[in-house]
Amino acid sequence: MSLVDDVLASTPVIDGHHDLAAALRHGQGYSVAGLDRLAPRFQTDLVRLRQGGVGAQFWSVWVTPKLPEPEAVVATLEQIDCVYRLIAAYPDDLRFARTADDIEAAWADGRIASLIGVEGGHSIARSLGVLRMLARLGARYMTLTHGDNLAWADSATDAPQLGGLNDEGRAVVAELNRLGMMVDLSHVSADTMRDALDVTRAPVIFSHSSARALGGHARDVPDDVLARVRDNGGVVQVTFVAGFLSAEREAWATAAEAAAGEAPGTWHWAAAPLPGESAEAAAARNAAAREGTPDPAAFLADYAKTHPRPPVTSATVADHVEHIRAVAGLAHVGLGGDYDGTFDLPDDMPDVTGYRKVLDHLADRGWSKPELEALTGRNVLRVMRAVEAAAAG
Repeated sequence: MSLVDDVLASTPVIDGHHDLAAALRHGQGYSVAGLDRLAPRFQTDLVRLRQGGVGAQFWSVWVTPKLPEPEAVVATLEQIDCVYRLIAAYPDDLRFARTADDIEAAWADGRIASLIGVEGGHSIARSLGVLRMLARLGARYMTLTHGDNLAWADSATDAPQLGGLNDEGRAVVAELNRLGMMVDLSHVSADTMRDALDVTRAPVIFSHSSARALGGHARDVPDDVLARVRDNGGVVQVTFVAGFLSAEREAWATAAEAAAGEAPGTWHWAAAPLPGESAEAAAARNAAAREGTPDPAAFLADYAKTHPRPPVTSATVADHVEHIRAVAGLAHVGLGGDYDGTFDLPDDMPDVTGYRKVLDHLADRGWSKPELEALTGRNVLRVMRAVEAAAAG
């Protein structure tokens, strides 16, 4: 047994962020069928999750922030319904989880722990009542923003309006702490990161972010914040989005978006099936709505034929892991791939089997079994237990 096999047998990957629910909405009318075998239209299926060594997955319930917030609440509930149906469809493989103990119980019976993460505060429509209901439905974290500013928090990819959090935003963080939900600072501005760290009573997470010192992207975490994550006890789960890992790759993606006329991946927000409408009919309706617009993955592949992608590989991901370790410490780094949420992944990591390649690089660089176990899952389990304890106290 290799070192990486040994690590994954004892501490499988706890991945912080996965957009399969949104991909199912767009790709097959919210049907969860066919994921117990290879499903090449997605970056994920149960076969490849097992091959990649994934033992726990935070399924993102993302909806576009372009929706009016009350509509976003409805769409978020539809996403949660998708996750519930996914788990129910594959009971031999998936097990619903809320706590660190639940994750370890799933490992004990050979199943993949399935958790829910809400990606963006627009999904609560400025209502703590909605947030409390999402917690009751099993949501274990909320990303404070997505790509757009909110009335109470600035996003990393929007023009600053508040300079971080306002009093309403600080109240949201306080309620997340009280509920035992993790405060996720991926997608938020650096000032919002700092403000949230000022007021949180529990460790924070970055469910899918990388190191700004290496990637240069606004979505990544600057070094001063990494140092504060160390002091806070939180964890940064390195993401695999190629443009967040490499400034050259991000410039390439930006040029591709300009050539396409709009950003790949944002051309269409699929409608959910109507009452009485089959998944197949909904998928056909959405396909008709997309007619005349380029398929993002196909467009990027075609664009790359004449405009080669600057290389980004699993070694690049390992570089980000090591940088975060160097600044924040070993106890504060994890993995959050963002599979099925991006069309531009490292060249040798096109699907969820890719985690092993990152671990192989780190093993070759001298990481020990306990160090790799901290990365794959032990750090996240520690943060979850600390958040649970803060809420109980």
